[in-house]
Amino acid sequence: MAVRTATTTGWLLRGDDGRLTAYVPVSGGLLRWTEARPGGPEWTGPERVDVPGLEPYLSITRSAEGYVYLAGLRRRPHEDGRAETDVVYSTQFQSGRAMTQWRSIGTPHGGDWEKAGRIGFPVAAVDGVGLHLYFRNAGRGISGRRQDAKGIWGRWLDLAGSKVVESGSAAVSADGHVELVAPAPDHVLRWRQEEPGGPLKRMPDTAVKSLPGSFSSASAGAGADVAHYWRTEGDSVLHTQCAGESRALPSLGGDGSGPVAALGDVLVQRSGAGRVLVAVGEDGSWTDTGQECVGAPAVAYDAEGRVVVAAVAPDGGLRVARQRGDAAGFDLGPWARA
Repeated sequence: MAVRTATTTGWLLRGDDGRLTAYVPVSGGLLRWTEARPGGPEWTGPERVDVPGLEPYLSITRSAEGYVYLAGLRRRPHEDGRAETDVVYSTQFQSGRAMTQWRSIGTPHGGDWEKAGRIGFPVAAVDGVGLHLYFRNAGRGISGRRQDAKGIWGRWLDLAGSKVVESGSAAVSADGHVELVAPAPDHVLRWRQEEPGGPLKRMPDTAVKSLPGSFSSASAGAGADVAHYWRTEGDSVLHTQCAGESRALPSLGGDGSGPVAALGDVLVQRSGAGRVLVAVGEDGSWTDTGQECVGAPAVAYDAEGRVVVAAVAPDGGLRVARQRGDAAGFDLGPWARA
């Protein structure tokens, strides 16, 4: 069976009308909270979206137009005892409105259900052409498909690679290049588009023993590449690497677990004690916000340009803290139930 260690991150996004939506995966579907108006503070939800067979993990990405794409892994049991596994996705074009039907792109293994059952969770990224979905295949390489400008899915792509542990993470740089990373036992595999809209090409591997379930990627800002984050095996130290760097660099440290959420110079992570930590800039200082959380926290800008940090509390509810609008520098306001 496939290793199932991925933790959803990037689950707080701003939609076409400026409202933030939180998408939290649960077994067989997801929960959705939406700002009542752009900039809050009131929220609607949670609304449950049922997707029979959907495993409790999503890769979530947003297009330049504000369309939100969600991708996951669906497993449906059959009467003969076998389970059919496929990669599925849905799109939300308007905040608070119904999502599209969950559609399947299948797997590169066709009708071989045993092989399909060993694939990893999909990694989603959307560039100026369309949606990309990549994942670890049964041979422990990376496979994927991508849409063209008309939304038509192309043929299966084999990005090669070997001994891949999990599907990793991906993001799009400010200038439109898709970048993808995936962990192997002794190194991190990397791919990047040489030009926007082009094929993904292998880059030199990074020699490091990374920790599965700790990968995330985010645009590093205007004129910059994508920043990839992961933790090293054994000590859980957070590292980061951009496309132009030949090796991973120790990041801001902190007693953290799971993937980090990044937004500009703001980093958010779950502490070893299960609370939300926030760091700003490169001084290596993490602030414990005191809010307990389950899984990885998320961060996004609201319609007024303020940083919003979100977390799922142990009771399953959504908690939100917003940057104070009248504060000089960065000052996170109190946590509130959505």
